[in-house]
Amino acid sequence: MASIFTKIVNGEIPCYKVAETDDFLAFLDVNPNAQGHTLCIPKKEVDKLFDLDEGLYADLMQFSRTVALAIEKAIPCQRVGLTVIGLEVPHAHVHLIPLHSMEDARFLNKVKMSPEDFKTTAAAIRAYI
Repeated sequence: MASIFTKIVNGEIPCYKVAETDDFLAFLDVNPNAQGHTLCIPKKEVDKLFDLDEGLYADLMQFSRTVALAIEKAIPCQRVGLTVIGLEVPHAHVHLIPLHSMEDARFLNKVKMSPEDFKTTAAAIRAYI
């Protein structure tokens, strides 16, 4: 069965798209730790990050770097953190989280955003890609 991320890639589920290439997609996390919390995924469904072949893994990290640099320009923060947990969705993904404190990286406190907030945030990040 396709993961929720594969359904997003296939257009079956909408997302707030930040960046896209032939192989990767970046979109806002709908349950964000902070405004601008973005997920970067390979379009190819692979369960675990370290199961990606070396080339796809390296390319995902480069894609994530490009998105992180755009987030830093668009969202006021001290830095953009990168984390990989991989338990929530069986599809390799990288979390890019604008950080103001270590609490933003803990996945305990969530930010409430309206659909308009998500659209504005995604557009602000896209402007720097």
